[in-house]
Amino acid sequence: MKVTPAWRVYILGVTLCVALTICSRNFGDRGGPSFMASLTLAGIVYLLAIREFFTTPKFARRVVVIGLVLAAVWHIEFLRVPPGADDDIHRYVWDGRVQRLGYNPYIVVPSDPALGALHTPETRTLNNPYLPSPYPAGAQLFFRAVTAIHESVFTLKVAFAVCEVAIVFVLLDLLRCTRQGAHLVLAYAWNPLLAIEVAGSGHVDIVGALLLLVSAVALVRRWRATAAVALGLAIAVKLLPVVLLPLYWKRVRVRDAALAAALLGLLYTPFLSHGRIPTGSLGTYVQSFRFNGPLFAALDQVVPPQWLAGLAVLAGLATATWLRSAAPEWSPDAFAWPMAASLFCAPVVYPWYLLWLLPFLRSASTMPLIIWTVSIIPIYVQWHLRALGRPWGSLPGWVMLLEYGCVAAASAIFVFRRCAAPR
Repeated sequence: MKVTPAWRVYILGVTLCVALTICSRNFGDRGGPSFMASLTLAGIVYLLAIREFFTTPKFARRVVVIGLVLAAVWHIEFLRVPPGADDDIHRYVWDGRVQRLGYNPYIVVPSDPALGALHTPETRTLNNPYLPSPYPAGAQLFFRAVTAIHESVFTLKVAFAVCEVAIVFVLLDLLRCTRQGAHLVLAYAWNPLLAIEVAGSGHVDIVGALLLLVSAVALVRRWRATAAVALGLAIAVKLLPVVLLPLYWKRVRVRDAALAAALLGLLYTPFLSHGRIPTGSLGTYVQSFRFNGPLFAALDQVVPPQWLAGLAVLAGLATATWLRSAAPEWSPDAFAWPMAASLFCAPVVYPWYLLWLLPFLRSASTMPLIIWTVSIIPIYVQWHLRALGRPWGSLPGWVMLLEYGCVAAASAIFVFRRCAAPR
């Protein structure tokens, strides 16, 4: 009996659910053997599912519904487990807490003995306690709003999961408007990084990804003011989408851009210090932090880090400018590739940074980036090595070689096929 594409998707979905459920049970030993084995299996299964999604024009609605239900199952499993002791989410709780107590998170330093009484059991283990917060104003106000409801890492994880679910609904609307198969929403919902970095660790990047997707949908619908404001809010969560500005040139009105800029400035008003827009520890991040960024690390020996950071921004802007004319109008590629180009040149590339790309990885032309979301999985070995007493950043050489080698090979194959295709 021939197995239909729908049944292959069911089988892959159940396998993915089992693998990620096992992974969630070993989340406390991130990067350990059981965690890595189950997550690697999940990554392989995900790529097989992507093949089914891209080669089948349309699936029945029940396939999409069952696929989303399976995704909900493994996400709930990750929501139930606590994040790592020094995951960024503990900093989010601290930033929200000190704001509500009347302090400026861009000025106060968590390790300051004078602030010891402000800590809770969930904030005492935050990472880099000797630095003030690096997160932009939009992220800060999100932390404040969520912790005002209930101050805990679990509440923040739930809030991030709500943003993740919202992306599913926005994507379904976008796919309907662009007359694409609704099953492509599973290319997003089934990505293992969502389970690990949103439901598991809890990262604010998913909030920015939601706002950016809303902006993209608004562009499709010609809602120019909404598109500009949503982009401004996404930049206020993290600075990465600033490289997409060329995509909005002449697609939004000057007054829309002015409104977005004014709103962005307004978000910073509560944090102004002596009339200056604060940046917290962002400068230290560029100067000193290095992880999984081979290009930046290689050039850092001969070029000042500020210039290299500018190069990362320039690479994204140049890619966006090129895709503005080369890609079809409103193509998701035009959103994914500029951010990816900027990340390739960044000093630090954590797995959760790729959350920004996930809502836009819906076509074969983004296959190298889809592979990147899987080939980055070996990076989690770093967490296990640290638990064994190895210093942070002491990655085995094969890890980045495998990660970026897979992306390079996929890109070369894609370019070769494009060049060889009949015109």
